[in-house]
Amino acid sequence: MVRPPIVPAPERVDDLGAGLGPQWLDDYLEQCLAELIRLRRRVHAHPELGHRESATTALIMRVLDADGIKASVLPSGTGVIAEIGSGERLVGLRADIDALPIRESTGLPYSSTLPDVSHACGHDVHLTVLLGVAQALKRAGDLGGRVRLIFQPAEEVFPGGSHDVIAAGGLDGLTRLYALHCDPRLRVGLVGLKVGAITSTSDQIELRILGPGGHTSRPHLTTDLVYALGTVITQMPALLTRKLDPRAAAVMVWGAVQSGEAANAIPREGVLRGTLRLMDRRSWDAAEGMVRDLITQLLAPLDARFELDYRRGVPPVMNEAVSTELMRTAAQRALGANAVRDAEQSTGAEDFAVFLDRVPGSLARLGVWDGIIPRVDLHSSQFVADERAVAAGVRLMTHTVLAALHH
Repeated sequence: MVRPPIVPAPERVDDLGAGLGPQWLDDYLEQCLAELIRLRRRVHAHPELGHRESATTALIMRVLDADGIKASVLPSGTGVIAEIGSGERLVGLRADIDALPIRESTGLPYSSTLPDVSHACGHDVHLTVLLGVAQALKRAGDLGGRVRLIFQPAEEVFPGGSHDVIAAGGLDGLTRLYALHCDPRLRVGLVGLKVGAITSTSDQIELRILGPGGHTSRPHLTTDLVYALGTVITQMPALLTRKLDPRAAAVMVWGAVQSGEAANAIPREGVLRGTLRLMDRRSWDAAEGMVRDLITQLLAPLDARFELDYRRGVPPVMNEAVSTELMRTAAQRALGANAVRDAEQSTGAEDFAVFLDRVPGSLARLGVWDGIIPRVDLHSSQFVADERAVAAGVRLMTHTVLAALHH
């Protein structure tokens, strides 16, 4: 039997909001922060991909059960929904729990134990923060309402696990819903907020171009398929910027191209795969038809047939104004008057957008940069989160709940 590696105990991890209260929150973090960090390291060392988060789900259930918090696993098999408190008013908090198919190269003593899977986006921090909030709120006494804790699976895959949560009734009755996301551009202890769109859309495109094939000495007798691929590769991104509102900031990038084997043979088919990201919901609604029309026009002179698989992803995360203002107040109470920064809209996408299409709420950016190591982006094999962000996240989300319940 192979024993799992021992996750090292954390050194002292500072609580950047220590003393800002309430007293029960200060007491909880003083007593339990080290164990919370150990839990985060355990999750980090044992990442699981979307829809496969069985061990992570079991761990969440054990932690909640140990504190007497009623919880249940989603019918889809991974992910958890729990509730704390009593009363009519119901506020939700969401954390995603899946990892990425990326090899970790941080050299941390609690690095991923799997060769090609890692928490390179900080979801281990997100779920640890939410467990910390659950434990803290359990010690708070009367909350004046209920808090629903949503541990969402499969945020990084398509279609995302948000649909599993919705199908299970996870949004039923919610008045507001909040989430956070690690931001390696922000120093730890800071929170980024923005009213309106804070992320972009992300659609996946797979284009298969077909022709009869032939010899490279006689391209005029067939469809020059590789030339057709090149035409779409180079022309589509440029044409979209002329067809879409410039404020949509269309970002179309091809990630894969496959065709042919021999230098002197024109292949019969080729495949392009890429993504289209937009910052504007109206442009997103028009994008699929526009992409199809442009491909038709580009390939018509080349006598090439095509098959297009256009998969709409998620809309932008639209932060509602009142919810965001409540979170701003909460961040200042939790981490100090100067803790909030204005966030920019990202060209990344987030499955949380599916929830905010149905319930008002807000997504915050949680600073995780220690101010020392070089900044690296999310989804990097060298992504490292400063562990002081765990306490900061617990304080932010706890105060957000209190602000929303008493608004």
